[in-house]
Amino acid sequence: MWKGRFTQDTSSLVQQFGESVSYDWRLFPHDIAGSIAHARAQKHAGFLTDEEFSAIENGLLAIRKDIEDGNFEFKTSLEDIHMNIEAELTRRIGPAGAKLHTARSRNDQVATDTRLYCRAQVDSLVESMKNLQRALLDRADVYADTVMPGYTHLQRGQPVTAGHHFLAYVEMLDRDVSRLLDARKRLNISPLGSGALAGSTINLDRHAIAQELGFDGVTTNSMDAIADRDYIAEIIFVIALCGVHLSRLSEDLILWCSAEFSFAHLADAHTTGSSLMPQKKNPDVCELTRGKTGRLMGNLVAILTAIKGLPLTYNRDLQEDKEPLFDSIDTLHLALTVNTEMILAMTMRVDHCAAAAADPMLLATDLADYLVKKGVPFRHAHELVGKAVAEAIASKTPLDKLDLTKISEHYRNDTAEIFQLSRALKARTNPGCPNPEIVRQQISRWQAQLA
Repeated sequence: MWKGRFTQDTSSLVQQFGESVSYDWRLFPHDIAGSIAHARAQKHAGFLTDEEFSAIENGLLAIRKDIEDGNFEFKTSLEDIHMNIEAELTRRIGPAGAKLHTARSRNDQVATDTRLYCRAQVDSLVESMKNLQRALLDRADVYADTVMPGYTHLQRGQPVTAGHHFLAYVEMLDRDVSRLLDARKRLNISPLGSGALAGSTINLDRHAIAQELGFDGVTTNSMDAIADRDYIAEIIFVIALCGVHLSRLSEDLILWCSAEFSFAHLADAHTTGSSLMPQKKNPDVCELTRGKTGRLMGNLVAILTAIKGLPLTYNRDLQEDKEPLFDSIDTLHLALTVNTEMILAMTMRVDHCAAAAADPMLLATDLADYLVKKGVPFRHAHELVGKAVAEAIASKTPLDKLDLTKISEHYRNDTAEIFQLSRALKARTNPGCPNPEIVRQQISRWQAQLA
């Protein structure tokens, strides 16, 4: 690439240290698409004949087929996927191949390829997220009326339904989808034509190239176009945050599958056993998902660290953008897919959920609301219910069996209905509450949205 300037071959150690083709080879379809669009613009500008363009296009398509079939030899001495393809093209078709790089740099070439790759992967990730949403929605529909305790501080708080709980994760994933689609808008701008940093005196039709590649427009500052890796950082951030959401789901399922909770059952296909303890059934998918979230977060730190101190425009540090990007995308793709399969096969232990939800302490707040409706200020009502709870614990009497009139004159002999779970859930009529009727309305809305 630079033999005219240098008199020594590049050290083999430098080649080993600097090569990226071992991982950026996956950009090949995007590199070839970008090169064909670039060559077409060269032809229209008069820098290639029709015959030369045809030779370049056909040569590139043949190389793509060879790579897809596993019949292409990548050479680390050529550093990256871009030079591997260009060198092989020139070897196959001769001087016309050497013209391909006219009016572009590897800098704008790799920026274009990476944007095209990210765009395709965003679309794929969005569909994988929606598939997991559909799986969660399926479970929410099956268990829409299954009452279970809701927790704060991992202590029983108030009654909810399993359907309501599953829908919480549908909401989280919907925000992840929205963030990815928002990032897609910003990345779908073509930097091709920005050159190494200041464009070229050979002015090709950037807008025509962008249109052929499906971009929404072209970048308007050549220096920013070359230095920009915001879109990669943004995608890795969204992936990391989605990983956090999956990790929280995993933690819920790990707890639910324990003997202490026993709310859920995972299929044998998605669990493992112990090499020593024959009775064990371990939620490994959940634990691996929780663990791999650390990798996703680490990749975000890696990309932000790589770009934080770089002067404009291109610096070789930017080569470090791809491995975190590729790893994050691969990791999340697999995590979403395996969790989707696991969720669809999961069942809830409805009887265990009902037994836990029968704890009258879950309706202590409802009892405070009862007093408020009788004109008692909430802080005072909270104190009175707290006294009732303390008495129930001390006397080992269920809260709903206490004679509450002995605690305060504000209590009447009409509190029995407060401790009816069905009434308690139906009393919650505001949007977003675990009222089974509202939950089913939300399920219907999501079913229509994800159809």
